[in-house]
Amino acid sequence: MEEHPQARFIVETLVKAGFSAYYAGGWVRDYLLKHPSDDIDIATSASPETIMALFPHTVPIGIAFGIVLVIVDGHQYEVATFRQDLDYQDGRRPTRVEFSTPEEDAKRRDFTINGMFYDPLQEKILDFVHGRADLEAKVIRAIGNPHERIREDRLRMIRAARLACRFGFAIDPATEQAIRAHAKELFPAVAIERICQEFAKGLAFGKLRPMLLMLHDFGLLESIFPTLHGVSEMEMKRRLEPLKWFPAAAPLIAHLLELFPGASLQEQLDLCKRLKVSNHDVNFATFLFHAKKLVQTRSGEDIDWAYLYAHPSGAVSLQIMGAHLDEAHREAFFKEHEARIESLREAIGRIERKDPLVKSGDLAAAGIGAGKQMGLLLKEAERIAINQRIENKDAVINILRSSSLWQNS
Repeated sequence: MEEHPQARFIVETLVKAGFSAYYAGGWVRDYLLKHPSDDIDIATSASPETIMALFPHTVPIGIAFGIVLVIVDGHQYEVATFRQDLDYQDGRRPTRVEFSTPEEDAKRRDFTINGMFYDPLQEKILDFVHGRADLEAKVIRAIGNPHERIREDRLRMIRAARLACRFGFAIDPATEQAIRAHAKELFPAVAIERICQEFAKGLAFGKLRPMLLMLHDFGLLESIFPTLHGVSEMEMKRRLEPLKWFPAAAPLIAHLLELFPGASLQEQLDLCKRLKVSNHDVNFATFLFHAKKLVQTRSGEDIDWAYLYAHPSGAVSLQIMGAHLDEAHREAFFKEHEARIESLREAIGRIERKDPLVKSGDLAAAGIGAGKQMGLLLKEAERIAINQRIENKDAVINILRSSSLWQNS
Protein backbone atom coordinates (compact mmCIF):
# COMPACT_ATOMS: atom_id res chain seq x y z
CA MET A 1 0.00 0.00 0.00
CA GLU A 2 1.34 3.39 -0.96
CA GLU A 3 2.06 5.49 2.10
CA HIS A 4 1.44 9.20 2.23
CA PRO A 5 4.80 10.97 2.47
CA GLN A 6 3.13 13.96 4.15
CA ALA A 7 1.74 11.76 6.95
CA ARG A 8 5.13 10.14 7.41
CA PHE A 9 6.74 13.59 7.57
CA ILE A 10 4.39 14.55 10.42
CA VAL A 11 5.30 11.40 12.37
CA GLU A 12 9.02 11.89 11.73
CA THR A 13 8.83 15.52 12.89
CA LEU A 14 7.08 14.56 16.12
CA VAL A 15 9.47 11.69 16.83
CA LYS A 16 12.53 13.87 16.18
CA ALA A 17 11.12 16.34 18.70
CA GLY A 18 11.08 13.59 21.32
CA PHE A 19 7.45 12.42 21.12
CA SER A 20 5.79 9.20 20.05
CA ALA A 21 3.45 9.31 17.07
CA TYR A 22 1.49 6.66 15.19
CA TYR A 23 -1.15 6.24 12.52
CA ALA A 24 -4.42 5.43 14.26
CA GLY A 25 -7.85 3.91 13.83
CA GLY A 26 -9.46 3.05 10.53
CA TRP A 27 -6.36 3.42 8.40
CA VAL A 28 -4.58 0.72 10.42
CA ARG A 29 -7.57 -1.59 10.03
CA ASP A 30 -7.67 -1.02 6.27
CA TYR A 31 -3.90 -1.45 6.02
CA LEU A 32 -4.11 -4.89 7.61
CA LEU A 33 -7.04 -5.79 5.36
CA LYS A 34 -5.04 -4.55 2.36
CA HIS A 35 -7.81 -2.10 1.51
CA PRO A 36 -6.69 1.19 -0.07
CA SER A 37 -7.19 4.14 2.27
CA ASP A 38 -5.96 7.71 2.23
CA ASP A 39 -7.75 8.73 5.44
CA ILE A 40 -4.87 8.78 7.91
CA ASP A 41 -5.33 10.06 11.46
CA ILE A 42 -2.27 10.48 13.67
CA ALA A 43 -2.11 10.04 17.46
CA THR A 44 0.79 11.44 19.46
CA SER A 45 2.10 12.11 22.94
CA ALA A 46 2.72 15.76 21.99
CA SER A 47 0.32 18.35 23.36
CA PRO A 48 -1.84 20.44 21.00
CA GLU A 49 0.32 23.49 21.73
CA THR A 50 3.46 21.56 20.82
CA ILE A 51 1.88 20.26 17.61
CA MET A 52 0.99 23.81 16.56
CA ALA A 53 4.51 25.00 17.40
CA LEU A 54 6.16 22.23 15.34
CA PHE A 55 4.16 22.76 12.13
CA PRO A 56 3.66 26.09 10.35
CA HIS A 57 0.18 25.33 8.96
CA THR A 58 -2.29 24.12 11.58
CA VAL A 59 -5.94 24.61 12.51
CA PRO A 60 -7.10 23.89 16.09
CA ILE A 61 -10.32 22.11 15.07
CA GLY A 62 -10.91 20.44 18.45
CA ILE A 63 -8.43 21.92 20.83
CA ALA A 64 -10.49 20.93 23.90
CA PHE A 65 -10.14 17.31 22.78
CA GLY A 66 -6.52 17.65 21.76
CA ILE A 67 -7.19 17.61 18.01
CA VAL A 68 -5.21 19.77 15.59
CA LEU A 69 -5.45 19.77 11.82
CA VAL A 70 -1.96 19.76 10.30
CA ILE A 71 -1.61 20.80 6.66
CA VAL A 72 1.44 19.63 4.70
CA ASP A 73 1.75 20.32 0.97
CA GLY A 74 -1.99 20.83 0.73
CA HIS A 75 -2.80 17.53 2.49
CA GLN A 76 -4.74 17.68 5.76
CA TYR A 77 -4.31 15.29 8.68
CA GLU A 78 -5.98 15.20 12.07
CA VAL A 79 -3.30 14.94 14.74
CA ALA A 80 -4.63 14.14 18.21
CA THR A 81 -2.95 13.88 21.57
CA PHE A 82 -3.35 10.51 23.31
CA ARG A 83 -6.28 10.95 25.67
CA GLN A 84 -8.95 9.50 27.91
CA ASP A 85 -12.54 10.66 27.35
CA LEU A 86 -14.35 11.41 30.60
CA ASP A 87 -17.81 12.33 31.87
CA TYR A 88 -20.02 11.46 28.91
CA GLN A 89 -23.42 13.01 29.61
CA ASP A 90 -25.27 13.46 26.32
CA GLY A 91 -24.72 10.05 24.76
CA ARG A 92 -22.48 11.48 22.07
CA ARG A 93 -19.43 13.37 23.35
CA PRO A 94 -17.31 13.56 26.52
CA THR A 95 -17.53 16.74 28.58
CA ARG A 96 -13.82 16.64 29.34
CA VAL A 97 -10.66 14.74 28.44
CA GLU A 98 -7.33 13.94 30.06
CA PHE A 99 -4.18 13.50 28.01
CA SER A 100 -2.91 10.01 28.53
CA THR A 101 -1.00 7.05 27.05
CA PRO A 102 -1.39 5.10 23.80
CA GLU A 103 -2.92 2.20 25.72
CA GLU A 104 -5.54 4.40 27.40
CA ASP A 105 -6.20 6.14 24.10
CA ALA A 106 -6.89 2.79 22.44
CA LYS A 107 -9.33 1.81 25.19
CA ARG A 108 -11.50 4.90 24.61
CA ARG A 109 -12.15 3.96 20.97
CA ASP A 110 -15.24 2.16 19.70
CA PHE A 111 -14.35 -1.26 18.29
CA THR A 112 -11.25 -3.41 18.63
CA ILE A 113 -10.57 -3.38 14.88
CA ASN A 114 -10.45 0.44 15.07
CA GLY A 115 -8.29 0.56 18.20
CA MET A 116 -4.87 -0.30 16.77
CA PHE A 117 -1.90 1.95 15.99
CA TYR A 118 0.78 1.66 13.33
CA ASP A 119 4.31 2.98 13.65
CA PRO A 120 5.35 3.85 10.07
CA LEU A 121 8.98 4.36 11.07
CA GLN A 122 9.34 0.98 12.75
CA GLU A 123 6.70 -0.63 10.51
CA LYS A 124 5.08 -2.11 13.60
CA ILE A 125 1.49 -2.60 14.79
CA LEU A 126 0.63 -1.60 18.36
CA ASP A 127 -2.42 -3.53 19.50
CA PHE A 128 -3.60 -3.06 23.09
CA VAL A 129 -7.18 -4.26 22.47
CA HIS A 130 -6.70 -7.50 20.49
CA GLY A 131 -7.97 -5.84 17.36
CA ARG A 132 -5.80 -7.90 15.05
CA ALA A 133 -7.28 -11.14 16.36
CA ASP A 134 -10.80 -9.85 15.80
CA LEU A 135 -9.84 -8.66 12.34
CA GLU A 136 -8.63 -12.17 11.50
CA ALA A 137 -11.77 -13.66 13.08
CA LYS A 138 -13.94 -11.17 11.16
CA VAL A 139 -15.68 -9.88 14.27
CA ILE A 140 -16.93 -6.41 15.23
CA ARG A 141 -16.41 -6.21 18.99
CA ALA A 142 -16.79 -3.20 21.27
CA ILE A 143 -13.70 -2.33 23.29
CA GLY A 144 -14.33 -3.16 26.95
CA ASN A 145 -17.92 -3.13 28.17
CA PRO A 146 -20.21 -2.73 25.13
CA HIS A 147 -22.98 -1.09 27.16
CA GLU A 148 -20.53 1.57 28.35
CA ARG A 149 -19.19 2.16 24.83
CA ILE A 150 -22.73 2.63 23.50
CA ARG A 151 -23.85 4.84 26.36
CA GLU A 152 -20.81 7.02 25.66
CA ASP A 153 -21.76 7.41 22.00
CA ARG A 154 -25.09 6.10 20.68
CA LEU A 155 -23.92 6.50 17.08
CA ARG A 156 -21.65 3.50 17.64
CA MET A 157 -24.70 1.27 17.22
CA ILE A 158 -25.14 2.47 13.64
CA ARG A 159 -21.41 2.28 12.97
CA ALA A 160 -21.27 -1.33 14.13
CA ALA A 161 -23.86 -2.30 11.54
CA ARG A 162 -22.13 -0.29 8.82
CA LEU A 163 -18.73 -1.85 9.50
CA ALA A 164 -20.17 -5.37 9.76
CA CYS A 165 -21.90 -5.00 6.40
CA ARG A 166 -18.97 -3.28 4.72
CA PHE A 167 -16.51 -6.04 5.58
CA GLY A 168 -18.88 -8.98 5.82
CA PHE A 169 -18.02 -9.42 9.52
CA ALA A 170 -20.19 -10.78 12.32
CA ILE A 171 -21.01 -8.65 15.34
CA ASP A 172 -19.80 -10.07 18.65
CA PRO A 173 -22.84 -11.46 20.57
CA ALA A 174 -22.26 -9.25 23.62
CA THR A 175 -21.94 -6.18 21.40
CA GLU A 176 -25.09 -7.14 19.49
CA GLN A 177 -26.98 -7.68 22.72
CA ALA A 178 -25.97 -4.22 23.92
CA ILE A 179 -27.09 -2.66 20.61
CA ARG A 180 -30.51 -4.28 20.89
CA ALA A 181 -30.78 -3.15 24.51
CA HIS A 182 -30.03 0.49 23.67
CA ALA A 183 -31.70 0.73 20.24
CA LYS A 184 -34.48 2.99 21.52
CA GLU A 185 -31.97 5.41 23.05
CA LEU A 186 -30.60 6.69 19.75
CA PHE A 187 -32.36 10.06 20.04
CA PRO A 188 -31.93 12.80 21.11
CA ALA A 189 -28.25 11.96 21.62
CA VAL A 190 -27.49 11.55 17.91
CA ALA A 191 -28.20 14.20 15.28
CA ILE A 192 -30.05 12.97 12.20
CA GLU A 193 -27.27 14.40 10.03
CA ARG A 194 -24.76 12.00 11.60
CA ILE A 195 -27.05 9.05 10.91
CA CYS A 196 -27.40 10.15 7.29
CA GLN A 197 -23.60 10.32 7.06
CA GLU A 198 -23.46 6.68 8.16
CA PHE A 199 -26.09 5.80 5.55
CA ALA A 200 -24.04 7.63 2.93
CA LYS A 201 -20.92 5.67 3.88
CA GLY A 202 -22.88 2.43 3.63
CA LEU A 203 -24.07 3.48 0.17
CA ALA A 204 -20.56 4.46 -0.92
CA PHE A 205 -19.36 0.91 -0.21
CA GLY A 206 -22.39 -0.65 -1.90
CA LYS A 207 -23.69 -2.05 1.39
CA LEU A 208 -26.65 0.17 2.24
CA ARG A 209 -29.29 -2.51 1.67
CA PRO A 210 -27.79 -5.10 4.08
CA MET A 211 -27.03 -2.28 6.50
CA LEU A 212 -30.68 -1.16 6.55
CA LEU A 213 -31.83 -4.75 7.00
CA MET A 214 -29.45 -5.22 9.94
CA LEU A 215 -30.59 -1.96 11.52
CA HIS A 216 -34.18 -3.11 11.11
CA ASP A 217 -33.36 -6.42 12.80
CA PHE A 218 -31.70 -4.60 15.71
CA GLY A 219 -34.67 -2.26 16.20
CA LEU A 220 -32.64 0.78 15.20
CA LEU A 221 -34.44 1.51 11.94
CA GLU A 222 -37.77 2.03 13.68
CA SER A 223 -36.03 4.34 16.15
CA ILE A 224 -34.95 6.45 13.19
CA PHE A 225 -38.25 6.05 11.30
CA PRO A 226 -41.05 5.31 13.82
CA THR A 227 -43.61 4.57 11.07
CA LEU A 228 -41.66 1.39 10.31
CA HIS A 229 -42.72 -0.09 13.64
CA GLY A 230 -44.29 -3.50 13.07
CA VAL A 231 -42.94 -3.99 9.53
CA SER A 232 -41.90 -7.62 9.23
CA GLU A 233 -38.47 -8.77 8.15
CA MET A 234 -39.97 -10.34 5.02
CA GLU A 235 -41.75 -7.12 4.08
CA MET A 236 -38.60 -5.07 4.69
CA LYS A 237 -36.62 -7.38 2.40
CA ARG A 238 -39.31 -7.01 -0.26
CA ARG A 239 -39.23 -3.20 -0.02
CA LEU A 240 -35.46 -3.08 -0.30
CA GLU A 241 -35.06 -5.74 -2.99
CA PRO A 242 -34.98 -3.16 -5.86
CA LEU A 243 -31.89 -1.52 -4.31
CA LYS A 244 -29.87 -4.40 -5.74
CA TRP A 245 -30.44 -2.97 -9.22
CA PHE A 246 -30.34 0.75 -8.46
CA PRO A 247 -27.93 2.75 -10.64
CA ALA A 248 -24.74 3.98 -9.01
CA ALA A 249 -25.86 7.57 -9.58
CA ALA A 250 -29.05 7.17 -7.51
CA PRO A 251 -28.78 9.54 -4.53
CA LEU A 252 -29.17 8.39 -0.93
CA ILE A 253 -32.67 9.86 -0.64
CA ALA A 254 -33.87 7.63 -3.50
CA HIS A 255 -32.69 4.56 -1.58
CA LEU A 256 -34.30 5.67 1.68
CA LEU A 257 -37.63 6.43 0.02
CA GLU A 258 -37.89 2.72 -0.81
CA LEU A 259 -38.59 2.19 2.88
CA PHE A 260 -41.92 3.98 2.41
CA PRO A 261 -43.79 2.64 -0.63
CA GLY A 262 -46.95 4.54 -1.41
CA ALA A 263 -45.87 7.68 0.42
CA SER A 264 -47.46 10.85 -0.94
CA LEU A 265 -45.32 13.65 -2.31
CA GLN A 266 -45.93 15.68 0.84
CA GLU A 267 -44.91 12.75 3.03
CA GLN A 268 -41.74 12.35 0.98
CA LEU A 269 -40.97 16.06 1.29
CA ASP A 270 -41.59 15.87 5.03
CA LEU A 271 -39.07 13.01 5.20
CA CYS A 272 -36.54 15.07 3.24
CA LYS A 273 -37.02 17.92 5.70
CA ARG A 274 -36.55 15.64 8.70
CA LEU A 275 -33.41 14.13 7.22
CA LYS A 276 -32.15 17.63 6.37
CA VAL A 277 -31.12 16.59 2.87
CA SER A 278 -29.85 19.08 0.30
CA ASN A 279 -32.10 21.07 -2.02
CA HIS A 280 -30.71 18.95 -4.84
CA ASP A 281 -32.03 15.80 -3.16
CA VAL A 282 -35.40 17.44 -2.46
CA ASN A 283 -35.66 18.36 -6.14
CA PHE A 284 -34.67 14.83 -7.12
CA ALA A 285 -37.34 13.30 -4.89
CA THR A 286 -39.95 15.65 -6.35
CA PHE A 287 -38.93 14.90 -9.94
CA LEU A 288 -38.87 11.15 -9.30
CA PHE A 289 -42.37 11.24 -7.81
CA HIS A 290 -43.82 12.99 -10.87
CA ALA A 291 -41.80 10.81 -13.27
CA LYS A 292 -43.28 7.70 -11.66
CA LYS A 293 -46.79 9.11 -12.07
CA LEU A 294 -46.18 9.77 -15.76
CA VAL A 295 -44.77 6.29 -16.35
CA GLN A 296 -47.50 4.55 -14.37
CA THR A 297 -50.44 6.38 -15.96
CA ARG A 298 -48.96 6.53 -19.52
CA SER A 299 -51.26 9.51 -20.01
CA GLY A 300 -48.70 12.12 -20.94
CA GLU A 301 -48.27 13.90 -24.24
CA ASP A 302 -45.04 13.72 -26.22
CA ILE A 303 -43.93 17.01 -24.66
CA ASP A 304 -44.23 15.47 -21.18
CA TRP A 305 -42.07 12.51 -22.21
CA ALA A 306 -39.54 14.79 -23.92
CA TYR A 307 -39.13 16.83 -20.74
CA LEU A 308 -38.77 13.65 -18.68
CA TYR A 309 -36.00 12.36 -20.92
CA ALA A 310 -34.25 15.73 -21.18
CA HIS A 311 -34.13 16.28 -17.41
CA PRO A 312 -30.71 15.71 -15.78
CA SER A 313 -32.35 13.19 -13.43
CA GLY A 314 -34.41 11.52 -16.15
CA ALA A 315 -32.11 8.59 -16.97
CA VAL A 316 -31.44 7.77 -13.29
CA SER A 317 -35.17 7.94 -12.51
CA LEU A 318 -35.98 5.49 -15.31
CA GLN A 319 -33.30 3.11 -14.03
CA ILE A 320 -34.79 3.34 -10.54
CA MET A 321 -38.24 2.52 -11.91
CA GLY A 322 -36.82 -0.34 -13.94
CA ALA A 323 -35.21 -1.77 -10.80
CA HIS A 324 -38.70 -2.55 -9.49
CA LEU A 325 -39.45 -4.91 -12.39
CA ASP A 326 -38.45 -8.52 -12.88
CA GLU A 327 -35.78 -9.20 -15.48
CA ALA A 328 -38.11 -9.89 -18.40
CA HIS A 329 -40.31 -6.86 -17.81
CA ARG A 330 -37.27 -4.68 -17.09
CA GLU A 331 -35.83 -5.38 -20.54
CA ALA A 332 -39.16 -4.55 -22.22
CA PHE A 333 -39.46 -1.39 -20.10
CA PHE A 334 -36.10 -0.04 -21.22
CA LYS A 335 -36.71 -0.96 -24.86
CA GLU A 336 -39.99 0.95 -24.81
CA HIS A 337 -38.30 4.09 -23.49
CA GLU A 338 -35.30 3.76 -25.79
CA ALA A 339 -37.68 3.71 -28.76
CA ARG A 340 -39.59 6.76 -27.53
CA ILE A 341 -36.34 8.62 -26.80
CA GLU A 342 -35.17 7.95 -30.36
CA SER A 343 -38.44 9.24 -31.80
CA LEU A 344 -38.20 12.42 -29.67
CA ARG A 345 -34.47 12.95 -30.05
CA GLU A 346 -34.76 16.32 -31.81
CA ALA A 347 -37.22 17.66 -29.24
CA ILE A 348 -35.11 16.36 -26.35
CA GLY A 349 -32.04 18.08 -27.79
CA ARG A 350 -33.90 21.38 -28.10
CA ILE A 351 -35.02 21.18 -24.47
CA GLU A 352 -31.51 20.36 -23.30
CA ARG A 353 -30.07 23.25 -25.32
CA LYS A 354 -32.88 25.59 -24.20
CA ASP A 355 -33.47 26.26 -27.89
CA PRO A 356 -37.23 26.08 -28.63
CA LEU A 357 -38.33 26.07 -32.27
CA VAL A 358 -40.47 29.20 -31.80
CA LYS A 359 -38.90 32.02 -29.83
CA SER A 360 -40.19 35.30 -28.45
CA GLY A 361 -38.65 37.21 -31.36
CA ASP A 362 -40.65 35.11 -33.81
CA LEU A 363 -43.91 35.91 -32.04
CA ALA A 364 -42.98 39.59 -31.73
CA ALA A 365 -42.42 39.70 -35.50
CA ALA A 366 -45.91 38.21 -35.90
CA GLY A 367 -47.42 41.03 -33.85
CA ILE A 368 -47.54 39.57 -30.32
CA GLY A 369 -46.53 42.03 -27.62
CA ALA A 370 -44.43 41.20 -24.56
CA GLY A 371 -46.28 40.01 -21.50
CA LYS A 372 -48.16 37.08 -19.99
CA GLN A 373 -49.87 36.19 -23.28
CA MET A 374 -46.50 35.93 -24.98
CA GLY A 375 -45.40 33.37 -22.40
CA LEU A 376 -48.54 31.29 -22.82
CA LEU A 377 -48.18 31.32 -26.60
CA LEU A 378 -44.54 30.24 -26.38
CA LYS A 379 -45.54 27.25 -24.22
CA GLU A 380 -48.30 26.34 -26.63
CA ALA A 381 -45.95 26.66 -29.59
CA GLU A 382 -43.52 24.24 -27.97
CA ARG A 383 -46.35 21.81 -27.21
CA ILE A 384 -47.52 21.92 -30.83
CA ALA A 385 -44.00 21.52 -32.23
CA ILE A 386 -43.18 18.50 -30.05
CA ASN A 387 -46.55 16.75 -30.07
CA GLN A 388 -47.01 17.13 -33.83
CA ARG A 389 -43.30 16.57 -34.60
CA ILE A 390 -43.06 19.84 -36.56
CA GLU A 391 -39.63 21.31 -37.31
CA ASN A 392 -40.78 24.41 -39.23
CA LYS A 393 -41.46 27.39 -37.01
CA ASP A 394 -43.72 29.10 -39.57
CA ALA A 395 -45.90 25.99 -39.65
CA VAL A 396 -46.19 26.08 -35.86
CA ILE A 397 -47.07 29.80 -35.87
CA ASN A 398 -49.75 29.22 -38.51
CA ILE A 399 -51.36 26.57 -36.30
CA LEU A 400 -50.98 28.91 -33.32
CA ARG A 401 -52.83 31.71 -35.16
CA SER A 402 -56.01 29.67 -35.17
CA SER A 403 -55.90 29.01 -31.43
CA SER A 404 -58.02 30.84 -28.86
CA LEU A 405 -54.80 31.99 -27.17
CA TRP A 406 -53.81 33.94 -30.27
CA GLN A 407 -57.31 35.34 -30.75
CA ASN A 408 -57.27 36.66 -27.18
CA SER A 409 -53.83 38.21 -27.46
